[in-house]
Amino acid sequence: MGWDACAGLPAGGGLGMERVLVIGCPGAGKSTFARALQGATGLPLYYLDQLFHLPDGSHVSQADFDEGLAAILKAPRWIIDGNYQRTLAPRLARCDTVFLLDYPLSVCLAGAAARIGKARPDMPWIERTFDPAFRQ
Repeated sequence: MGWDACAGLPAGGGLGMERVLVIGCPGAGKSTFARALQGATGLPLYYLDQLFHLPDGSHVSQADFDEGLAAILKAPRWIIDGNYQRTLAPRLARCDTVFLLDYPLSVCLAGAAARIGKARPDMPWIERTFDPAFRQ
């Protein structure tokens, strides 16, 4: 399925999708798919990686992550991109739609390898973490 598969979907979640999970292996294209789905539906998009990772290369505490996720889950409409197995149960309990990008390992590894050292739209600061000057 190409990422243009979202083209032609009714705007505003017109397919009854109001709370959507996009899950799958790293490199499967979750963020690319989630952005296309957001463009087609107008649903707000949240990246779990943005919630967890901080621009300085560290990450938030489990309590802070859970608090941020709880706030998102309370909202009436959203797309949540990411795995984070520990929090899957509450996300599944609240969503109405799940897209599982289930590709072969070789596809996911190629997708992950292709983004090494490149900026990620879901984490615009990430390219700095590959700069040796940033790590000092």
